[in-house]
Amino acid sequence: MPGLATPVVLIIFNRPEQTARVFAAIRRARPDRLFVIADGPRAERPDDVALVAAARAVVEQVDWPCDVHRDYAATNRGLADRVASGISQVFEQVETAIILEDDCLPHPSFFPFCEELLARYRDDERIMMVGGVNIVPWARDAASYSFSHYMLVWGWATWRRAWRHYDHEMRLWPAARDGGWLADVLGSEAEARFWTPHLEDVYAGRANYWGRRWLLACWLQRGLVIRPRLNLVANIGHGAAATHTTFDSPYADMPTAPMRFPLVHPPFVVRDARADAYIFTHFFRLSPMQRVRNRLRLLLRRRLLAGRAR
Repeated sequence: MPGLATPVVLIIFNRPEQTARVFAAIRRARPDRLFVIADGPRAERPDDVALVAAARAVVEQVDWPCDVHRDYAATNRGLADRVASGISQVFEQVETAIILEDDCLPHPSFFPFCEELLARYRDDERIMMVGGVNIVPWARDAASYSFSHYMLVWGWATWRRAWRHYDHEMRLWPAARDGGWLADVLGSEAEARFWTPHLEDVYAGRANYWGRRWLLACWLQRGLVIRPRLNLVANIGHGAAATHTTFDSPYADMPTAPMRFPLVHPPFVVRDARADAYIFTHFFRLSPMQRVRNRLRLLLRRRLLAGRAR
């Protein structure tokens, strides 16, 4: 069977079980080119040596025609630096890529969805990213996707022309912060007040998230993200072993659904502000009461799933 023409990037570390599940999904897609980015073991964690080796062994099992590029760090560089530097090296070689971390399990239709939209919006500077995750429980119309200014990087795709705006040093942040530009971009003073200290923490070195740097880069270009009508990627990495997603979440291991083809394209390129408000409230800005409700929902969901499994 023909392979996927768009290069796929797989970012791995020390979770061989999750890596094997994601790699199996990539194997079914049969990309012509595969880039594997891996961080090295942490010096303070002796068990990392075996786990890192086991995760790398999984991706040695390429059994289809494929040009494989391996970017393996000998020592630990940290999640933010390893992901960002690895992606930057990928885009020195290719124009487009589909990107998955070792805990992002895609539905098979995720790959053709990304490939078609990467081609459709290749030269549209307004679009910065094709996302695979949808947490919004409604759709405003019959289109296969909508536009957002919030990116969820649990399975995504982009272009070299968009990634060139990524700046690990966040050199434009002081001017954006001091000039009050964030509220203009987001169209909300409340959202700007929420995000300003989070972005400042990354800029000042108190936090180290590559995703927030990428978010800022997109916002400063007034860029839009494509959000699928249906959820196409499940995050299977929530738990104690994760770097950031160590909390219980109703968005852990969300069900996925097949995207129908041919795609129904939106009639205009305008962000869905109502959906963005939902994402901001229910995903990013969680009150203590919302966190309690989320944990209760997660517990109920797990009990329901356990009941169905009996």
